[in-house]
Amino acid sequence: MDTATEKSELTLAAIVNAALEMAAKEGLSSLSLGEVARQLGISKSGVFSRVGSLEALQQAVLEEFNRGYQEQVFNPAMALPRGLPRLNALVEGWITRLCSTTGCIYIAGAFEYDDVVSPIRNHLQNNILRVRAMLRRTIVQALEIGHLRPDTDPDQLSFEIYSLIIGMMHDARFLREPLAETRTRNAYHRLASSYRNFNYHD
Repeated sequence: MDTATEKSELTLAAIVNAALEMAAKEGLSSLSLGEVARQLGISKSGVFSRVGSLEALQQAVLEEFNRGYQEQVFNPAMALPRGLPRLNALVEGWITRLCSTTGCIYIAGAFEYDDVVSPIRNHLQNNILRVRAMLRRTIVQALEIGHLRPDTDPDQLSFEIYSLIIGMMHDARFLREPLAETRTRNAYHRLASSYRNFNYHD
């Protein structure tokens, strides 16, 4: 790889990372090629030549956010045994990541684009549905091996967990509640214990 190519790829990564930070703080719709260029100290044409359109930049941001989620939350959880150990790790990783960064672009974007017809909305919806499906699949596995009560409804439990995450982001971001992370963990542990099979022991 020649020096020019390496520099171009490095600049592209810097552009996407800067845009990701902006989107996490201010929303996907706040992104502009000009503002990203200003923050990086490069020309707007330099940003355009590497990412193309604004929509392409927004999609790159979503892909980068998804990559981080896979590496920091999904992969470590999937390395654990199926059942409650995996489900607990998935939720714990989710909580930790969202509270250690500036938030969740998926959740924020869902409200930002709820009434908007656009490819970005479709991209957001597909990513959120994939996360929800992964959560549901982990719950089904815990149910199948007897870690959860036989009458557990996977759709209901996945909805309740996802709702906790949304509530945490609301309190942490909008209300600036310092105990949002702790309260979400406590709420999840209480929720999980209500579904837990009494015959299962750690």
